Amino acid sequence: MSGDDHHTNDHPVHGTAAGDAYVALPPTAVDATATGPTRLIVAWPGFDPPRTASALATAIPMTGVPVWRVYLDLPGRSPGGLGSGAILDTETIETYCAAVESAVERLPEALADIRRDLGLQDASGAPDGAEGSVGLVGFSAGGAAAMLAAARGTVPVSAVALVAPVVAPSRVARAVEKRSGRDRSWTDGATALADRLDLGSLAGDLAGRDVATLLIGGAKDRVVPAREITSLRDLLRRHGAGPVESATFRMGHALAAEPGTEARPPITEAVRVDGVLTDWFRDRLASPTTPPDNDPPAETKRVDDPAPAADAHSATPHPSGNELLDAARVKTQPINIRPAARQPDTSPGDTQPANAQEPDTAPDKTRTTSPQPQAGGNGAWSSDAETQSAAAGCGLGRTR
Repeated sequence: MSGDDHHTNDHPVHGTAAGDAYVALPPTAVDATATGPTRLIVAWPGFDPPRTASALATAIPMTGVPVWRVYLDLPGRSPGGLGSGAILDTETIETYCAAVESAVERLPEALADIRRDLGLQDASGAPDGAEGSVGLVGFSAGGAAAMLAAARGTVPVSAVALVAPVVAPSRVARAVEKRSGRDRSWTDGATALADRLDLGSLAGDLAGRDVATLLIGGAKDRVVPAREITSLRDLLRRHGAGPVESATFRMGHALAAEPGTEARPPITEAVRVDGVLTDWFRDRLASPTTPPDNDPPAETKRVDDPAPAADAHSATPHPSGNELLDAARVKTQPINIRPAARQPDTSPGDTQPANAQEPDTAPDKTRTTSPQPQAGGNGAWSSDAETQSAAAGCGLGRTR
């Protein structure tokens, strides 16, 4: 365990937990306060960009969520992306499986180190140990680790968000085989390891745990096609795995530019994903605060304003491109989610309905004319909501 010896409540904390490096972003939201026992979200990167904790922290900082967000390295890194020919080699798939399994096994020890570094306590004032639930986020390989941890009950989990999770390593390899014309060289042992990490086989283990789940996929993702995300969503629902929602964006697999190991300004796709993650976790872990009577109310932007500002979404500040995003210093505005008017399809980066299952080889057939979800007052999220483009904010619709 190691962490900064001196840190304040408004600066990131860098340290090592259970042998893996982490970056912790403090709660800096000014328009919401944490409610319930969860005061910590742990997020894992993937074998594709972003590949490190620091890169993931700048890609999806979730600044508007008023709890600590801790980005933790996976214990291992692939020699190549999962969509490359490297996945066909036994060494790569064994490295992948070992990283996912080890991340889950180390999580209790890592949490103990992180909580000690950050001085976190639960609502009762006692040290936040096994009784303190956490939120989990995982991208790609990290998504597999997050779902595995929730399914096994490694630590108490209140909510888990999976961004382009590797649903089945064997299907990833099969797709690469078709594209490359090359056969995988997996041993029988490597094949057995990969089959253990088929997330569909874990659906029953989540039944009865009451873990809220969000699945985010990309319509242009060739590593994890959108249809796999929606199929996993439906399977989790059939098994009664708690509330399950999904959203699909018109994006590929990566959330950062290559090589995805350094902290860089977030790309457009990451900004959109960050907005949905922020709103979703705020709904479950926080409550909005009322500004003092003597202060003017903070300005908010409607998602259906005719000319919304580029930084209309409070949780996803627009970087200048000349400097790195300092997530801990960003000041947020209240999120105002309202019924959205239909937007013209003026940008190829706009998102599509979350239930879209078009094959990744035909992005031009993506449907963009579905009616917008209507806002309701019960806080329920529509699993089939159509998210807005980054320029119009990232509010995810609600249904009654």
